[in-house]
Amino acid sequence: MAAGPQIFGIRHHGPGSARSLRRALEALAPDIVLVEGPPDAAEVLPLLAHPEMRPPVALLLYASDAPQHASYYPFAQFSPEWQALDYALGRAIPVRFMDLPQRHRIALDLRARVAADQPAPDALPAADGEPEADQIRRDPIGALAAAAGYSDGERWWEHIVEQRSDDAGLFAAILEAMSALRAATTDATLPHAEQLREAWMRQTIRQAIGEGFATIAVVCGAWHSPALTDLSQAVSDNKLLQKLPSVAVHATWVPWTYARLAYRSGYGAGIESPGWYAHLWQASAQSQPPTEVAVRWLTRVARLLRDEDLAASSASVIEAVRLAEALAALRDRPLPGLVELNEAARAVFCLGAATTMQLIHEHLIVGEVLGAVPASTPMAPLQQDLTAAQRRLRLPAEASWRDYDLDLRKPNDLARSQLLHRLTLLTIPWGTLQRAGGGKGTFHELWRIEWQPELTIALIEAGIWGNTIAEAAAASITNRAQAADLPTLTRLLDVALLADLPTVVGALLAALDATAAAASDLGHLMDAIPPLVNILRYSDVRKTDVGAVAHVVDGLVMRAAVGLPGAAGALNDEAAAALFARLVAVSSAIDLLENADLVSAWRAALLRLADQHDGHGLVAGRAVRLLLDARAIDADETARRLGLALARASDPTSGAAWIAGLIRDSGALLVHDTTLWRVLDGWVAALDAAAFVAVLPLLRRTFADFGVPERRALGERASRAPDARPAGTTHTSGALDSERAERALVVVTQLLGLRA
Repeated sequence: MAAGPQIFGIRHHGPGSARSLRRALEALAPDIVLVEGPPDAAEVLPLLAHPEMRPPVALLLYASDAPQHASYYPFAQFSPEWQALDYALGRAIPVRFMDLPQRHRIALDLRARVAADQPAPDALPAADGEPEADQIRRDPIGALAAAAGYSDGERWWEHIVEQRSDDAGLFAAILEAMSALRAATTDATLPHAEQLREAWMRQTIRQAIGEGFATIAVVCGAWHSPALTDLSQAVSDNKLLQKLPSVAVHATWVPWTYARLAYRSGYGAGIESPGWYAHLWQASAQSQPPTEVAVRWLTRVARLLRDEDLAASSASVIEAVRLAEALAALRDRPLPGLVELNEAARAVFCLGAATTMQLIHEHLIVGEVLGAVPASTPMAPLQQDLTAAQRRLRLPAEASWRDYDLDLRKPNDLARSQLLHRLTLLTIPWGTLQRAGGGKGTFHELWRIEWQPELTIALIEAGIWGNTIAEAAAASITNRAQAADLPTLTRLLDVALLADLPTVVGALLAALDATAAAASDLGHLMDAIPPLVNILRYSDVRKTDVGAVAHVVDGLVMRAAVGLPGAAGALNDEAAAALFARLVAVSSAIDLLENADLVSAWRAALLRLADQHDGHGLVAGRAVRLLLDARAIDADETARRLGLALARASDPTSGAAWIAGLIRDSGALLVHDTTLWRVLDGWVAALDAAAFVAVLPLLRRTFADFGVPERRALGERASRAPDARPAGTTHTSGALDSERAERALVVVTQLLGLRA
């Protein structure tokens, strides 16, 4: 090749492009390498050659005063830019990024958002009726694929470039193709930001020429390559780049994942199959014959399926390879591509099952790989503290999720739990609490942990609260408590204890006591009780002193008990449903306290609630049920109240709500609880034919909420011999005085309004 700027137009992630570019650079032996990327990252660029650097990784650049304004530049080992940088750094050749600096791009983006008073889109969206020039600019690879008769730009690029064995003329052909595409556009139709980027790239090339570099390698996205060949418009470029706004930015490296390189992550330059591309790159790096690529890939598929306890024999591998090769031959292709391999795997290994194919897609085609960066990489103090904690607690950051069953009696597991709760307080959702307590006792927590690259930005943003995770969590919770209502304060106190933040517990308790004394909203009072009871219940497990909480709980329960009957009158369905949920939660919490005075006061409030004539049936029915479960009333009394609620003179809608309140969420309980079953069975048995027909729709509506297995079990129980029924509902034998009964029926029917 001749001396001077040599333009290498590449696709941002592709093993074929990377392989061809590496060979071209070795043949060219440039004096300097210019790569499309952010010049602001010049200080951290040498870290790419560090032995501990393991792609996929990304350059992260963010505004110093507003970390939420950030940009990522991802790299995989098969990224052409990575190979260009590695080539230059490995040979001590000068290497520079040449894209428009992020200090200007972020400032321009902020200016555009202020001007439009809304976030600016990251990429031009596709739309029906989009001008052809915009379609070409948005997806030049897709335009070339369409011209070649392909429906998918990804497949076209793979067949033409990634599977190409001969590099001769490749980059010249790419430049020619892109020049033809750009002929359909003009600089005037390009977005202003893109014009700025290309002007800056040309200026960087001119600067390298002016510094005396004779052989310059320019690595850029294929679309930009034609715009960098003509360097004669220096005056207009200088004018375009004058007075650009600027902000201070920081740059660092962060681990990345293959999943974040995929289209589905929303990454604009994403690829469909990073795991497959990594396989192609590894085959190329190991100088494997092209014919072995399919064999090794399908062997990996078989190994994955066997690890998942699915059938995948060696004979199946041979059969799948032959099928993939036959498909490639039928399509006039030299070697099987991912499409042929997927079709072969689906037919041979998956037997057409989409679920098994999804497993292959997640684990192999996309891949579950998380990169690593050197310990010397610049990090914010909060990042450094988290990294140290991860090492100390043996809690590594991983690309795929992992479940941890933490035993809080063990010091290391307790420290892990406290760290995860602190991160949750800082809105850094590295871990998600799946279950606390449960079948293994109150000393167990089940967490699901999965590291996402964007959590790095969340860590940087949280740095405003402190330099360590504990300090930042304490400062954050103190700030949120300043204007918090009663339920929010209780939740914050609960999390502060779980996160072991003793410096803020005292302040939260004082704020909680003061807020509770002034609170008048019954809903807030009731919402605050379960979290506080939870604190009292688990205090011994976490060895925390929460004696002051008991005083607050006593006051809240007493005030809720006094205000409950008055607040339960004249409720609509929505308000009744909310009170229903609160009744269940508070009653369960009070039972855990085992405080006789509080239990007595609460049950008295429930009894008054059940006796209200203007109350909502759903609430009254649940009050009776809670009293029955606590043995505060017996089965006979429950049956009496049930009969009154569903009497003919009662409103059918209210009756339906009452019985729903009594037995909602109790299908399994009805199957096994003899007492509750006897109440309902006895009441139904005491109905005459006409009354039964009248209440049957109410019963059907209530039981329709139960699951099919529960309804089947209840039907089978009802079909068997009836259980002993409560006194007063069992029919007795003996002579019936019909004359006296007729006289009584006349009076009763008149009272009920059934007959004049």
